[in-house]
Amino acid sequence: REGAKVVISDINLEKARETCREIEALGREALAVGGNVADASEAEAMVQQTIEKFGRMDILVNNAGITRDQVLLRMKEEDWDLVLSVNLKGAFHCTKAALRPFLRQKGGKVVNISSVTGEMGNAGQANYAASKAGVLGFTKSIAREYARRNIQVNAVAPGFIDTAMSQAIPQKDREFLIKQIPMERLGSPEDVAAAVLFLASPAADYITGQVLNVNGGMYM
Repeated sequence: REGAKVVISDINLEKARETCREIEALGREALAVGGNVADASEAEAMVQQTIEKFGRMDILVNNAGITRDQVLLRMKEEDWDLVLSVNLKGAFHCTKAALRPFLRQKGGKVVNISSVTGEMGNAGQANYAASKAGVLGFTKSIAREYARRNIQVNAVAPGFIDTAMSQAIPQKDREFLIKQIPMERLGSPEDVAAAVLFLASPAADYITGQVLNVNGGMYM
């Protein structure tokens, strides 16, 4: 809707294609790319396919994320490693791959998706919280490294968003959760998208190393 050509990368290629069809229905160009962001070579291939298709790459949104929730004493090491590998190492791989074309083009934008859990912590989510807190530190460090090269790196930290996952929460638990939010409602995917769009736009050209919280006041 804002004029961008979009590349959707997902480990599930068919899901990426479904999203691309929705984008194309709006009259925009889109490309679906399969890939596992935890694999450096696949992240590099994603960037290469983007440039081959569209000639350049201007914006990277690191949105891959998974959970494997469990209290720490019962958490398996493989569940710790998997969550960190996708959520944090994935951002590392994709950002590193995107920096090369950004430097050649003398500019670019990275928007990393963190979480309120990375700022507050949450029982049963030590692996997820660690990964999302790591994304915040990663964001600030890369922002400092490349600010002089006209590359802006920021993060969006969503709170509890009304998605299929949150809709599966029992009603009683949902009501308790909403009471913890000053605005007394869950956020919408559109709320998060608007924050990402702002940070990816020219309006944010002088903003870097920042965290934009989209949480209804749950964390300030």
